Amino acid sequence: MTEFNQPGSTRGLPPTPPPIRPQLGPEPLPTTEAEALAIGKKHFPEIGSPGGPTSRYVHEFDIGYLIHAGWPANEDSTGRPSAPGGSNIVISKIDGEVSSVPNFPEEKAVAIYRRAYRPDSS
Repeated sequence: MTEFNQPGSTRGLPPTPPPIRPQLGPEPLPTTEAEALAIGKKHFPEIGSPGGPTSRYVHEFDIGYLIHAGWPANEDSTGRPSAPGGSNIVISKIDGEVSSVPNFPEEKAVAIYRRAYRPDSS
């Protein structure tokens, strides 16, 4: 019989393995802004592609991550803004569900998500 005397182990038992993070499909549940951004990249065109965004941003809040794109400035300052309509996404910190919200400023988009989010009452 092999004895295990490593930190984090009970005498005679192997060390406790690290906790397993819940999976959402092939992706783990995001725990940082960087992990949320990596998932969010799949929902926007590549940065610098023709007509695509110039950047992506993450806004973390208590129950999720809002991912939105930055668009190039309009060359004609008297014209309409270059930011298109469309939507941003929110990735839930609770279950990893990806939801679409309107392309509104962060606070308003988060407020819309909160109104639509209905946690299980069980």
